[in-house]
Amino acid sequence: MSNITKKVSWSSRPDESGAAGEGTPLLNGSEQPRHSRQDSLRGRPKEIPHNEKLLSLKYESLDYDNIENQLFLEEERRMSHMGFRCLEISRWVVCGLIGFLTGLIACFIDIAVEQLAGIKYQVVKENIEKFTEVGGLSISLILWAVLNSAIVMLGAIIVAFFEPIAAGSGIPQIKCYLNGVKIPRVVRLKTLVVKVCGVICSVVGGLAVGKEGPMIHSGAVVAAGVSQGRSTSLKRDFKIFEYFRRDTEKRDFVSAGAAAGVSAAFGAPVGGVLFSLEEGASFWNQMLTWRIFFASMISTFTLNFFLSIYHKNPGDLSNPGLINFGRFETDSVTYNLYEIPLFIAMGAIGGLLGALFNVLNYWLTIFRIRYVHRPCLQVMEAMLVAAVTATVSFTMIYFSNDCQPLGPEHTEEYPLQLFCADGEYNSMATAFFNTPERSVRSLFHNQPGTYNPLTLGLFTLTYFFLACWTYGLSVSAGVFIPSLLIGAAWGRLCGILLASLTSSSSIWADPGKYALIGAAAQLGGIVRMTLSLTVIMVEATGNVTYGLPIMLVLMTAKIVGDYFQEGLYDIHIKLQSVPFLHWEAPATSHWLTAREVMSSPVTCLNRLEKVGTIVDILSNTSTNHNGFPVVELVTENDEGGNPAKLCGLILRSQLIVLLKHKVFVELARSRLTHRKLQLKDFRDAYPRFPPIQSIHVSQDERECMMDLREFMNPTPYTVPQVETLPGV
Repeated sequence: MSNITKKVSWSSRPDESGAAGEGTPLLNGSEQPRHSRQDSLRGRPKEIPHNEKLLSLKYESLDYDNIENQLFLEEERRMSHMGFRCLEISRWVVCGLIGFLTGLIACFIDIAVEQLAGIKYQVVKENIEKFTEVGGLSISLILWAVLNSAIVMLGAIIVAFFEPIAAGSGIPQIKCYLNGVKIPRVVRLKTLVVKVCGVICSVVGGLAVGKEGPMIHSGAVVAAGVSQGRSTSLKRDFKIFEYFRRDTEKRDFVSAGAAAGVSAAFGAPVGGVLFSLEEGASFWNQMLTWRIFFASMISTFTLNFFLSIYHKNPGDLSNPGLINFGRFETDSVTYNLYEIPLFIAMGAIGGLLGALFNVLNYWLTIFRIRYVHRPCLQVMEAMLVAAVTATVSFTMIYFSNDCQPLGPEHTEEYPLQLFCADGEYNSMATAFFNTPERSVRSLFHNQPGTYNPLTLGLFTLTYFFLACWTYGLSVSAGVFIPSLLIGAAWGRLCGILLASLTSSSSIWADPGKYALIGAAAQLGGIVRMTLSLTVIMVEATGNVTYGLPIMLVLMTAKIVGDYFQEGLYDIHIKLQSVPFLHWEAPATSHWLTAREVMSSPVTCLNRLEKVGTIVDILSNTSTNHNGFPVVELVTENDEGGNPAKLCGLILRSQLIVLLKHKVFVELARSRLTHRKLQLKDFRDAYPRFPPIQSIHVSQDERECMMDLREFMNPTPYTVPQVETLPGV
């Protein structure tokens, strides 16, 4: 078997206590009368108890095991060698389409953000310049805050009221999906539309967010839709790629979509492949690597090509990703051996700050789950954060006296003079009065002396808390760029302080390298990525010289950060009560056996089962399983004294399709069925299988029998009762 299995997903019975994880209100059954309890709760926010240690009932496992039943084997025998070759070609075609469409979406987001943000900043800039001369800058502050709040309100409304799963970056949800957990509505077309519109509103609205993280979710949704050859949301079936309508094939394409999203975001196709391997996929093989790399290359090329046309330089492929760090030329940016310990120390600082960021965001998210769970409150909070962000930014710019000369080759996009002399601009405005991507690039490449230490220190402090407050709002937003911006600010500050303490001209030559190291340290300390982030940073900067320092910094940041707190994505997976399986089993699991964690009695189906029994089991909410063992009695007259023999496993979705098509033994014998059921019937129903309540079964049909032997998986994974959990 060529697949490398990272994690195993199974269909287990959810614990009934997991209802608290879903946010179900739980009231104490104390002796207090009902009316007095309501009086005591009146006038304060309704709290939803939450415990991330309990698993939620709303999650089910995906079926990543190939069901090698009789229908599957018959189809494989009928398929010729050329048929298998055509399937392999189709996989490459699908990956190419995934990369192309993901690149187009990234191009649309980039152009929309640039145009809308440009209009907003130009309007505010003209207003500030007008009232700087005549007085009354409070009007400019109100204008800035109102514009931000209005734009963010639009993005928050479509997320909170129409598709809540589109909130955040979507990376934790895609990470769960690729590891076998079915997250409701995570790869729907509606989710993609809300995601794209929401992230545009978030960035244009001035929040401390980035548009790169949501590209990973967007690429995954594109992959899930394209690979199926139809849209269940639009009720359109193009009758192509029907063979790929199962969880196993869909998983591989979603891995390619996530990699294409990373590639489009950072212009890092190799980094996208490694991200999908390190953070996402639970199954991997050599051919999958090539296809994912192909999708990533197509994605970054598509974005590059169309942006070159937009910038009126057709063929000038110098915009490989949404974030352009600019080129770090080898001749001007060098480092010495004695600086490596300094880089490692910066990695430790990034790990500490990342752990602090994650701890604060953890408690803030707990507060949101308990009190800010209504859509209207979520929209109001997003507007409040947008207004506060604008107010803090304006205040920092207003009281800053860091004035720098405005040279002929200045790169500032919207320079503000404010109270500076003619020919000068406010340096604090370069960091705050701009999109986060442009601010990162200015911190990387602006000349030495562009920022004074006080400006960088205050910016780091304020933006750190703004970014921490922003992540987790009901808006589509990522944490990559805010993390890079925070790290670049304190990294450049470290370079200035080191230069003031030493006489080494090499350190002072370009503080941008310390901004780069600080950015990597901060991002690594928050998300705890190592291998993929190293390659992403190297590809995004276009310079392999800093490969070793970046790798050492990220390893240090991860080690230090993991000592205090988990990564941000793992924290939010736990807060959503998702039954996620990590690489390593918990240390205490060596003491547990499979027998101790399984429920009994096991809900089983006989190989030849009565239709009424199947309908009752599927309708019973207490047996909300996704898969059922199919057993056969050892002897015909066995009355329960001997254990039954396991024959296979059949899924709930398969049983629903069988009931829908009335595949009953009696009908088959009387030749009332028009044709034999095929795998195409199961693929046509995938992935939105109808609920059991929509299947009508008459009283006479309930007495019929159903033979499950032809449809069940005869080779399911089995675990001995005494097997320890790490062995599972």
